[in-house]
Parts: sequence; C-alpha cells; structure tokens
Amino acid sequence: MPADSHPINVLGTPLELCSLRPRTGWLRDGHCCSDPADRGLHLVCVVVSAEFLSYSRAQGNDLSTPRLEFDFPGLKPGDRWCLCAVRWREAHAAGMAPAVILAATHVHTLGVVSLDTLRDYARA
Repeated sequence: MPADSHPINVLGTPLELCSLRPRTGWLRDGHCCSDPADRGLHLVCVVVSAEFLSYSRAQGNDLSTPRLEFDFPGLKPGDRWCLCAVRWREAHAAGMAPAVILAATHVHTLGVVSLDTLRDYARA
C-alpha cells in the first residue's frame, strides 16, 4: 500500500481491491490509490464495457491494445480497472461512463465527482 496506509473508499469504509487480473492501480497493487506523482488520479474502480473502450480509444487513450513493454495486457469488456477520476468525469459528460465499484473507489475521487453521481453508476 502507498503512504496512505489505511485508504478509505467513497463510502467511508476501508478501500477494497479493484483487480489483480488484470493488475491495476497507479502502484499496480490492485488498489485504486495514488501518490503525488499520479497527476491523473487513478482512483475510480470501473468495470469497462465495449462502448467505453471504444470511446476511450477515440479520445486518444487506447486501453484495449496490449502494451507488453508496460506489462499491460489490454482490457476487455468486464475487466475492472482503476481509471483517472477526470477521465471518468469526461466520459460521464459524454454519456459513456463505465460502471463504478464504490467499495474499491478511493475517497479522493469525491474531489472530482460527487457521490450521488457515482452512485448512479454503482455496480456490486
């Protein structure tokens, strides 16, 4: 875990794991945490859909193509991934936001997106 040794999710409870398959998170530990070097704030645990992956690719962020040099397998629909909070907000504004796993979404996301908005996209 990062310096934030007891991270909290947007519900005010301990942050749950987002995914180890594929391995996600800024720190690649499966949790949606960040550190000061993470300017993108990879804090939102999402479940990607084919529509979101197409949208993201059109925005210049291809998340579906493997990048082996970065140990990135490429995402497929149904994968969980720690997405940048601002990117999620942009996708929401475009009507393309993916589902959110609230228990695995870091509380600092609330500085970018409201809990009410996240709840509208909540998935267990």
